[in-house]
Amino acid sequence: KYAENMYYFSELALTLNAPENGTAPTDSRRRPDQRLMENGRWDEANAEKQRLEEKQRLSRKRREAEAARATEDGTPCDPYKPLWFERRKDPVTQELAHVYKGGYWESKEKQDWSLCPDIF
Repeated sequence: KYAENMYYFSELALTLNAPENGTAPTDSRRRPDQRLMENGRWDEANAEKQRLEEKQRLSRKRREAEAARATEDGTPCDPYKPLWFERRKDPVTQELAHVYKGGYWESKEKQDWSLCPDIF
């Protein structure tokens, strides 16, 4: 109903980003810039998006610097790994794919998000 007033998105498209209680703090539906945009607060949304992107850049630079130091020192460096996925070769296509390795639903049930990074 009234989809023409919502950028001509279908009802499905409009509900895909609907907030859901109890999701991980890293869930993309919690992106503050997206919420601001959805509420028509464009200037604030753009500023927030810039803040998030800069935060991501700094995080990446920190990881890269740690890896470089570890290489120089000869110490082991644990690279970034997704929490709930692992990269494996697909047995059919032989291409690398991210495959769910478990843990998300257990964390959601317990509401224990202590392993989640602060990305927003």
